[in-house]
Amino acid sequence: MVTSSGSDRICQLGRVVNSSSHCDYVVQVDTVQDVATPPPEAYCGFGQFVALETDRRHWAVGIVYNSQLFNPAFLNSGPRLTGAPDPLFTPDLIQETSTLLNVVLVGTLVREGKRTFGCHGIPRSIVPVNTPVYAVGEQTVHQFHLDDQAQPQFRYYAHLLSSGGTFATQLTQQVLSTLMASELFDPTEQQALEILCKELTWKNTLGVLG
Repeated sequence: MVTSSGSDRICQLGRVVNSSSHCDYVVQVDTVQDVATPPPEAYCGFGQFVALETDRRHWAVGIVYNSQLFNPAFLNSGPRLTGAPDPLFTPDLIQETSTLLNVVLVGTLVREGKRTFGCHGIPRSIVPVNTPVYAVGEQTVHQFHLDDQAQPQFRYYAHLLSSGGTFATQLTQQVLSTLMASELFDPTEQQALEILCKELTWKNTLGVLG
């Protein structure tokens, strides 16, 4: 059993509601119907690192790679009132729209004593429905990109390109830019990240021209 990682949670985004594969999960963002203070939109964006965990157990680290707006009233062809509704008999309407985030899992956080480091790859465990999902800050992103020897790592590169959805290339570029800006890696590794980023940019541009 993996205990809670003690990640620096910025805020709770929502909860797991579905999955399309072992490493591809759907998160429903909390609204005013669910919590007193819904999460700011800034933390639900493309490329946001998240932790899927409770206070007792850490399940996985993921990255937001897509979003969907769910509106059951869209294109609803049901009957409409011809006049103004009677206020005495108008029921309270429940807001049924929601925002869904697609999250690709890229590894887990491991805590051993006072050390916290990342284990990159597809997590073995299945994340249960209703597991809370939190946006995490620079400290957790930094810890996740250190191995058990406190050395920088970026071992989910190929996995992100293959499992990051339609925008996998752009997602990987954004993650690379975030890591380069963090100054976590030494000059040699920083240069390698820059080469990877330039190669992705070149391939993406070539694909558009083709």
